[in-house]
Amino acid sequence: MTEILMPKATAVWLVDNTALTFEQIADFCGLHRLEVKGIADGDVAIGVRGSDPVSNGQLTREEIAKAETNSDFRMTAVKHRYDDLHQPRKKRGPRYTPLSRRQSRPDAIAWLVRNHPELTDPQISKLIGTTKTTIGAVRERTHWNSSNIKPTDPVTLGLTTQIDLDEQVRKASPRREKLEEERRAAGQDPIAGPVEDEAVQKESATSMEEVNLETLFGGGNKAQADDDR
Repeated sequence: MTEILMPKATAVWLVDNTALTFEQIADFCGLHRLEVKGIADGDVAIGVRGSDPVSNGQLTREEIAKAETNSDFRMTAVKHRYDDLHQPRKKRGPRYTPLSRRQSRPDAIAWLVRNHPELTDPQISKLIGTTKTTIGAVRERTHWNSSNIKPTDPVTLGLTTQIDLDEQVRKASPRREKLEEERRAAGQDPIAGPVEDEAVQKESATSMEEVNLETLFGGGNKAQADDDR
């Protein structure tokens, strides 16, 4: 199948403007069915503007009409006459990240680890130009600034492009399916993942409560001791 441009943006448009099934859209855009479902639910591709594949010359109205009347029909992207003559994109060197954005890398890593666990460390490193050591520290919550890390979309931070992110996610889609099967077998939510994160959050909240109580009563005892003097 001819690869289409901006698959996630195209999926957003197809979800909003057609009656196609998630499977049909996922198959045409090269995405996972759950990603398309996430787009429809508003959990994925937040802020991504839809790209009309008909206007872009990648799909015809007739093809969409056939697919809408038959859920088993799979759409085929328009193959242009000179597609075979296009030169492959040259391999780029290491990604350069401006100094002003480098401090946002841990936030981007945390977002990728949470939303795309199928991505490997080399893929994350290639996307945002970071090291495996930093990725491991964020993943294992041993990063020196873990308490201040806030998961943020790397596209929003300007560390990568939506096209590059979609490409890496597409390459890792078989690994995602394997992870989801393992989660189902373990009785976990295949999309949300292990309950470990929730447990860690509860433990952190409990610790904060203990600290606040200690500060409250400890401070009161200290004030009382000062009065007794």
